[in-house]
Amino acid sequence: MKRKTTLILAALLPVQILFNRILAGHPEFVETYYSQGLYPVISKMMRFTLGFLPFSLGDLLYAAFIVMLILWIIRRFKQGFKNAKLWIPDALASLSIIYLCFNLFWGFNYYRLPLHQSLGIDNDYTTEKLLKLTHSLIEKSNELQLQLGQNDSTKIEFNFSKNELFEKTIAGYDHLEKDYPHLAYHGTALKRSLYSLPLTYMGFNGYLNPLTNEAQVNTIILPYKIPTTASHEVGHQLGFAKENEANFIACLVTMNHPDPYFRYSGFTFALSYCLSEVYRREPDTIETLLEELHPGVRKNYQEVEDFWLEHQNPLEPLFQATYNQYLVANNQAEGMKSYSYVVALLVNYFDDTRNAF
Repeated sequence: MKRKTTLILAALLPVQILFNRILAGHPEFVETYYSQGLYPVISKMMRFTLGFLPFSLGDLLYAAFIVMLILWIIRRFKQGFKNAKLWIPDALASLSIIYLCFNLFWGFNYYRLPLHQSLGIDNDYTTEKLLKLTHSLIEKSNELQLQLGQNDSTKIEFNFSKNELFEKTIAGYDHLEKDYPHLAYHGTALKRSLYSLPLTYMGFNGYLNPLTNEAQVNTIILPYKIPTTASHEVGHQLGFAKENEANFIACLVTMNHPDPYFRYSGFTFALSYCLSEVYRREPDTIETLLEELHPGVRKNYQEVEDFWLEHQNPLEPLFQATYNQYLVANNQAEGMKSYSYVVALLVNYFDDTRNAF
């Protein structure tokens, strides 16, 4: 009976993959019945169940999985990979269960409607509109920098504890809930990653564990970046699986935050995307735009660049390439390049006068 169950589970793996391919062609169905139907129930249950733990259960599960995988590989080598008829179905059955849990607990959100369709905005924009938004973001970033730094040359320091930054992130979602009920965040599970150090050398700010629905933040990164990173990971928890869409949600939360430090982090975060897109489209104008930025803002950008340069290592491109393939496999055809889609969301969202900041 056990062997029969194993073979059935193994056979279901390709069936699940085919099912996901079909599901990707029906985003309205996913949006209605999963992302806005089943998923919020699953997500809340998991957050309320695990949120009270002071540590990440998901991180411990990752560690246990890695140890078990290493032991399994050692065992296969010791046995000379004999009895393949036994261990191959066992391995496929295990992968089938993990794949099912990944998709059911969170992963189906990759196939929901694109956010621009949900918001009723375009996904393309003119360079003129891009430049208009970029100038507005520069003006707002300068205004906040001067408010917080007293002069235009001061780098803004975020003198908050990590717990305070997490609490303020949650407060940002509470504040936004008034105008955006679908972003209500009840039952919190926002935690420090136990793997912050290796994450830093891999080049990542944080991640969501799809099996436990816990949001992990790399707390070694600069405090200036934690508001947008934590808001991004909570965005994932709320069902916005795609990186570009979670980045847009992070902008929305931080740019509307009651705390000026969070607004500064949010506006400069959005601005960095727009500046990158301007450089790609009209490289000759980028120097003029940068000259409009206060030196204090440029210092905050520089400290972020210096931080990542300090932790650069030969293995980082491998981790980035692996993650890029993960994005491609999960309905983000352009991989990490799809991050630029956040600019389209920003430009078209704020082009509507009802959303002016």
